[in-house]
Amino acid sequence: MTNQPHPFGPFVRRFLLDEVVTDRNLSLNTQRSYRDTLRLLFGFIAKHHATEPAQVMTEQITADLVRDFLTDLENKRGNAVSTRNQRLAAIHSLFRFISRQVPELVALATTIHAIVPRRTNIPTMAYLDKQEMDALLAVPDRRRPQGRRDYALLLFLYNTGARASEAATIKVGDLSLGASFSARLFGKGRKTRLCPLWPHMADVLREILDSRIEGSKNAPVFLNVRGQPITRYGIHTLVARTVKKAAAKTPSLQTKRISPHTIRHTTAVHLLHAGVDINTIRAWLGHVSLETTNRYAEIDLEAKAAALESCAVRDPKTQHESRTPLWRKDGAIMEFLLKL
Repeated sequence: MTNQPHPFGPFVRRFLLDEVVTDRNLSLNTQRSYRDTLRLLFGFIAKHHATEPAQVMTEQITADLVRDFLTDLENKRGNAVSTRNQRLAAIHSLFRFISRQVPELVALATTIHAIVPRRTNIPTMAYLDKQEMDALLAVPDRRRPQGRRDYALLLFLYNTGARASEAATIKVGDLSLGASFSARLFGKGRKTRLCPLWPHMADVLREILDSRIEGSKNAPVFLNVRGQPITRYGIHTLVARTVKKAAAKTPSLQTKRISPHTIRHTTAVHLLHAGVDINTIRAWLGHVSLETTNRYAEIDLEAKAAALESCAVRDPKTQHESRTPLWRKDGAIMEFLLKL
């Protein structure tokens, strides 16, 4: 018996509506990422294989086609390796779904799952020292409503280590500004966490909220200049604008690429310097994996080693020689320390 080809479109529809939204209840950002991946894939097939989306058969989506698609993303669209890997993860997820629905497509799905993500270099984790962070907070003119909003948002990012998306979506009802001060944040994977707030942070938030006419608990905390909820893009723009102004008086800011996530890194490193243990920082930032948080320990270890080296007692006979510290030469010790 000859097997009939399987139209690809119905699988895509059921995957996006049933699997992603209803069954797995993935976050809105993940839903959009999967949707955009498949939109790009359909566009690639239409352009390079002269097949309209409604005519695409699942059997056409071979491992070679997927590899060509990923290469096109990098070479033609200029996507980074991390974006390429994100698109591949969406395609893997789709074909896991398809293989559960139609057993005869398991072999096809297996060849696509054999495509491995490209290795990426972990970027240097930039963060600000206390003087640089203070320079950012000094920029907003708190005599003006927008300046008060800008200051409150920058201080909130620093206090909580919130992602831009978390700060953009926090509601008035997520704040506790009474006897105790805290903020409830909704992070990746629909994880919820409570972050303590400084008394000054609570005062600043009350200041911007008390001027509101709308007092609903579902109202967003941070608004743009038009009185609408601020977006992630708006927060990135605010940080970029503030850094540009602060750099005029603090030249060290000119050499750093600073985003809202840089302020998140800054929160973690400053907590570590203050003696907060790594597990508390993990909970504070909402990290799923302790490995992510351990990167801050690596930064702190390097800072402490540099401080130790700067005040080391030298042998007068060798004090003019530049020597590599012994602990840096021992790979086993370094590996152990970086895993602490």
